[in-house]
Amino acid sequence: MAIGAQAEGRWAGRDSGALSFGAWLIVLVALASSAAILAAPSRKSGDVVMWASSTEHATIYRPIFERWNAQSTPELGTVDLRLMSLPSLQRRMLGSFLSQTDSSDLMEVERKVAGLAFLGPIESVGFADLTDRLKAEGLMEQINKASFSPWTSRGRIFGLPHDVHAVMLGYRADIVEAAGIDVSKIETWDDFERVMGPLIERGETGKPPRFLLNMAGNNGDHLELLILQAGGGVFDDAGRVVIDSPVNAKVLATVARWCVGPDRIAEDAPNFAASGNKLKADGYVLTSFFPDWMGAIWAKEIAPLSGKMKLMPLPAWEKGGRRTSVWGGTMLGIPRTAAKTPSDFDRRWTLAKNLYLSRDQAIGLWRMGGIVSPVRACWSDSAYDEPNAYFSGQAVGRMYINLAERIPMRSSSPYNTEALARVVKALTDLCEDAKRSAPLPQSELERLATIRLKSAAAQVNELLNRNEFLKVGAGVSP
Repeated sequence: MAIGAQAEGRWAGRDSGALSFGAWLIVLVALASSAAILAAPSRKSGDVVMWASSTEHATIYRPIFERWNAQSTPELGTVDLRLMSLPSLQRRMLGSFLSQTDSSDLMEVERKVAGLAFLGPIESVGFADLTDRLKAEGLMEQINKASFSPWTSRGRIFGLPHDVHAVMLGYRADIVEAAGIDVSKIETWDDFERVMGPLIERGETGKPPRFLLNMAGNNGDHLELLILQAGGGVFDDAGRVVIDSPVNAKVLATVARWCVGPDRIAEDAPNFAASGNKLKADGYVLTSFFPDWMGAIWAKEIAPLSGKMKLMPLPAWEKGGRRTSVWGGTMLGIPRTAAKTPSDFDRRWTLAKNLYLSRDQAIGLWRMGGIVSPVRACWSDSAYDEPNAYFSGQAVGRMYINLAERIPMRSSSPYNTEALARVVKALTDLCEDAKRSAPLPQSELERLATIRLKSAAAQVNELLNRNEFLKVGAGVSP
């Protein structure tokens, strides 16, 4: 059972005198996490302890913290950065929030972990509410609007956004351009199939197999970014389940057609795996999804493709539609236990802004990790215009910034992971439907997708309705 499903029982307000298995598990997690917190190295007076899980981020932060510590006053304190694995950070976060024990002064968490903080009533969220301070200091206008959405629950903002993570399509320019294909002619996914289609090799001619898109029918990250790009999602602005929308059905039907059958255009070259890297280097797939952070990974792990790759905006689902999406995200939050007084909050808030909103941090993020800052004032920096040798000299920073304001809004629901898992299951079932039948037209695939998605929506509604604070009709918005 997922932690999100377990944790909702903590606030469910059931009348039974006996604790359920899930409730006991939450108690044990809280006790274990509290013990771990008590056993952690004690802080020196004046220390500001920050928890994080990304070694890449830490490499960028350390010089900033060194300068901060050298110039800091006793009132502001020095910074003690503590790295831990993501599962460990998640356990400690939940344990401290549920038991209301001290944890860190600042906490950097990624989207799937942050959402678990929003399971209960708004006043019980373990992070300090930043909404009023953001508005008072004019930061709402200075930061990319959509980048706040994963950290916003019921209209209140609980974290500073770390990134934008717009998505483009990376393609093998050496192969595509040698074939005389002009990608500027590609505006929609239909155009993509038509223009790029002649490059497919299915093995019949003795040539190595080659497919257009790196996509698998069970990849939740790819499926979510395509659904969001199309204007779909799993929850709407009011927190209602919208899994079975016509938009979602269209996306699932299209992806099933891409991935299944003799006319398929997609194959799986797994990300973050040596086997997938070799397939990409060999040209088995010609295009892959590229959030801004993916380029740095390819440059490190698939170095032979340097100078052979280029980026382009995602093809839209319809003419004039959105040419990007979003994948991933991280926030910096201030635990409530670290902001017991206004002066406590002010000290943490000053450091948080110095870390997340500074130009030094923004340029460090870009040059070391390929990540675009959500701080709009930083977008004019010439660093984003520098040519990128891996991507054949393109100024990819400027390309991502040109798409930043078009990324879709996202729900922060703590049930996102469970909901997306059920959408992925609907897609894999749809792919099996397609395999068992002769090639099915798009309309029939959409009909079957709607049936599968209605079942998934019912399952998620059942889960959601166990939570008194987020259930349908509660009048709240994740």
